[in-house]
Amino acid sequence: MRNGNREDEGRQNTEMQVRSALKRKQRRRLIKRIIGWIIFLVIVVLAIYSYNFYKTNGRLPLTRAVTTAAAPVGPTEIQVVETTFSQVIDLSGSVEAYQTQTVVFRSTGAVTGVFVKEGDRVRKGDLLATIDDTNQKYNVANYESRIEEARLTGSVREIELLEMQLSQANNNLEYTKAYANFDGVVATVNIDEGDYSEAGNKAMVIIDRSKLKATVEIDEIDIQYVTIGMKADLVFDSIVGRTVDAVVTYIPMIGRTTSQNIGVLDVELTIDNPPAQIYPGFTFAGSITVESENTMLVVPTVSIITDRGVTYVNKKGSGGNPVQTTVTAKYLGEGMSQIIAGDVKAGDTLLVPASAGNSLYNLMRGAMGGQATSVQMTAPVRR
Repeated sequence: MRNGNREDEGRQNTEMQVRSALKRKQRRRLIKRIIGWIIFLVIVVLAIYSYNFYKTNGRLPLTRAVTTAAAPVGPTEIQVVETTFSQVIDLSGSVEAYQTQTVVFRSTGAVTGVFVKEGDRVRKGDLLATIDDTNQKYNVANYESRIEEARLTGSVREIELLEMQLSQANNNLEYTKAYANFDGVVATVNIDEGDYSEAGNKAMVIIDRSKLKATVEIDEIDIQYVTIGMKADLVFDSIVGRTVDAVVTYIPMIGRTTSQNIGVLDVELTIDNPPAQIYPGFTFAGSITVESENTMLVVPTVSIITDRGVTYVNKKGSGGNPVQTTVTAKYLGEGMSQIIAGDVKAGDTLLVPASAGNSLYNLMRGAMGGQATSVQMTAPVRR
């Protein structure tokens, strides 16, 4: 039993590692998708600007310094970008049978009948197996006989006690039989006729595969967007090129804290009429897409300055002078950050010092094949 517990713990640890890896992968995909759209919009603006410049001047805007390739000496101007996106909550986990019955006898004795085998379909109430009930039948008959005698010569109290004993004897007789609790399929059978079964030993397992369910972790930030009935899209390795629909069917009232000190809720998903290729225990990755759209302000991380615990940006003020503006920012990866709070809005121009702006210049210069003398990065604003 201890070895079984260790194996179960090992499988659970492995599943948790798989879930964490899949969740990190899904989050990286979301961030890359957002950054990709921003870079695409910047490239479009640069292309339009270059085309208009060429029509006006008969040359490309960056062809003067093919040989000098001097970096910009002044501050770089960056426009704050507002991007709209749908909230996507990444999921990972494994599915299990909608219902599972571990069949046990509540009495001890020799197995006298096993009426199903692995793979058989059963109906609720079907008799699955029996153990020897000789003693139990004797006790029932004995108490019935004593009650008949007591009704002739005994007291009312004696009859009441005997009837209670008869009820207990009937229960013990019923404990020698095992029945199906729901319509399902026999998943495993661990007994044979003639075996000796101890009370509480697992005789067989019945599962209901008409539906599948899964428990997924949703953290304290994302849970505010999740409601009962929301649709989830799941992807299984056993079904290539197809997503499987699931529905949020249960949200607990009590959360828990993970080993990474993150608050989570164990939310239950249900898959109705699952494909035959999905078996209990199969793993998945997936997502819940929130219908409402969200917006965020995005800027290159080099425009955000932290000094002595204060985070700020330099907005372009009247006369082109920088105005220090305190902000709260979140790093998104790939050199981009989100402005969460502060007196900054879409379309504002930020000034990046030349030392920091050189990284932007080198990035754009590399994209242009090294033909650049200076660059002013102006990103479009989505409204």
